[in-house]
Amino acid sequence: MCPRPRTTRTRARCMSSFKKIADFFRLEFQRDSIDGHGMDYIASVHFDDDDSRTPGYNNAFWNGRQWAFGDGDYEVFNGFSNLLEVTANEVTHALTQYTAELEYEYQSGALNESISDAFASMIKQYYAPGGKQKAKDADWLIGEGIFLVPGVVGKDRQVGSMNDYQFFPNTGYGDYGGVHINSGIPNRAFYLAATTLGDYSWEGAGKVWHASLTDPELQDVIRKRAFQEFAHITCKHAQTMGGQPWLDGVKKAWTIVGVL
Repeated sequence: MCPRPRTTRTRARCMSSFKKIADFFRLEFQRDSIDGHGMDYIASVHFDDDDSRTPGYNNAFWNGRQWAFGDGDYEVFNGFSNLLEVTANEVTHALTQYTAELEYEYQSGALNESISDAFASMIKQYYAPGGKQKAKDADWLIGEGIFLVPGVVGKDRQVGSMNDYQFFPNTGYGDYGGVHINSGIPNRAFYLAATTLGDYSWEGAGKVWHASLTDPELQDVIRKRAFQEFAHITCKHAQTMGGQPWLDGVKKAWTIVGVL
């Protein structure tokens, strides 16, 4: 029996995104797949949790072994494998597992989310329709096309400064200490660094963030102080890679958001 046309298109789109992501990491960071040793990209598309309350599945995730992408509910959410940067975001969660092993709670969990956002943004800019996009020209939005009715779920709750840091319980309902909300703080730091260190995000700040993510020192961060510890690691690599100008740019970014 031939696959349904929608299944064929979705599968092809997902495979195409995986190839682009793998090429990006190989060409720009000399990384052989997510684990550094040529690991296969394995995913399930049209994933559904069989919850009869909603049609489809409104999310995508990495479960430690493979990725899963839902089709959305066709009312608010579109398919989650439709956008390259959404796939890149989930792929980077696997990269974090194979490198820093950041605990998914409090600041370490928010940093985990932020690193995924940073690499998703880089990959979106790298494969921009008009050609590689400079950091200062990018919109820095992730998943814009996921929403069939933009704005219906309300305002983005992410914060951009330690002055606005949100304290939540370490529960599913509490977003494991607000990982999706407080991730806006290191997100903003990356944006500030990326628009300072060079034309293309992956050539300046991206190099620093990747070196910091793969630094064994990051595996020892304390979950509630992860922002500051990661900031110090990025400063170390910025100085090694770009001397005082890069160090000044990265340090200023973290200072603006109140981490340093």
